Amino acid sequence: MPRLSFYKPEKGNDYKFIDRAILEQFQIGGTEVLIHKYLGPVAPIEGTSTPGTPINTNPIEELGIQDLILMENRDRKYDQDVYVLRGIYTMQDIDFNLSQFGLFLQNDNVMITFHLNNSVSMLGRKIMAGDVFELPHLKDEYALDDSMVALKRFYVVTDVSRAASGFSQTWYPHLIRAKCEPLVDSQEFKEILDSPAGDGNKTLRDVLSLYSKNLEINQAIIAEAESSIDLSGYDQQHLFTVSVNDQGLIDFIDSSNDDLTVDSLGQGGLDSTSVVNTPNKNFYVGYLTDDGLPPNGAPYSFGIDFPVEKALGQYHLRTDYFPNRLFRWDGSRWIRFEDNVRMTMNNLGINQTSTGTAYVGKDPRQTLKGTFINNVNTATIGGQIVQERQALSKILRPKADN
Repeated sequence: MPRLSFYKPEKGNDYKFIDRAILEQFQIGGTEVLIHKYLGPVAPIEGTSTPGTPINTNPIEELGIQDLILMENRDRKYDQDVYVLRGIYTMQDIDFNLSQFGLFLQNDNVMITFHLNNSVSMLGRKIMAGDVFELPHLKDEYALDDSMVALKRFYVVTDVSRAASGFSQTWYPHLIRAKCEPLVDSQEFKEILDSPAGDGNKTLRDVLSLYSKNLEINQAIIAEAESSIDLSGYDQQHLFTVSVNDQGLIDFIDSSNDDLTVDSLGQGGLDSTSVVNTPNKNFYVGYLTDDGLPPNGAPYSFGIDFPVEKALGQYHLRTDYFPNRLFRWDGSRWIRFEDNVRMTMNNLGINQTSTGTAYVGKDPRQTLKGTFINNVNTATIGGQIVQERQALSKILRPKADN
């Protein structure tokens, strides 16, 4: 009588009996999984590159690589048919982790187990990395936006292995385990995301992708920042400046004789009828505090020339200076008071503020990046149009020593 042994070199009737029993358990207790079969990367046309250029519709074989230099499969081809399998996985709560790098999702990856032989018979091969799963039981019919379709849940397979629990008494595997992560809006899944979502002309990208919403959030943040802090540096216009002379006494104009007199507090020379003279210098000095505006909200004139008629303590802004320069008349000369060094920090260039867009009339950015690094202006020199921004390697060219 031969010795008893569960293991046999061949997959006999015992293996087939156990395999059918396991498949029945998946049919009874498993959930339906819609599989978008990965056919392989799309071959680029000769002499072109992706993205943004035409590509062939013929895919490379499933195990092929589209870009051998970067080892990437940027354009993926998927089967138009959708396959249905039964899978089992453990439901888990998705938690948020507020770490030092920001807000991250935890437990968003799932491990789905499939029947090995059944998946091979349905797909013609094993499940592999690149396949996309759609879980119908995770549809969300109660969206908070104006979407009229149920939000679907897609996962992409990143790794496949044999499940340890899938080995039976015969020591042969019956299950395959796929590691899946949520599908994101990227170039690899363009074919799937461009498919209709069942809501008019909307695609799955319009319903599922966060790209447009993230752009709206970013633009709202920029608009709020521009309205709250539209200039660089520090604002000191709300600070009052007292005009004093060289001795530290208040410098004021006596209203009785309109002569410039100097008196100290408590001497009886300053009352409600007296007018304090304008400050002769800016006492609030710091990093990017000068804005070209007189202190205490004093009136001022402006232009490309100094005014002919002037009064003691009058301010005048010269707009032909860059940056604009504020002067004060001290009775005999115009003394430089401060320069307007607080630059606009918005994200608007000259094209947005002068070419009929919604930002016409606003100040263009005046940062080093906006005026120098990204300078695209041209100038006419000797009848030739040249770029204002030129590299030193082009200006200081080597010349032959004759």
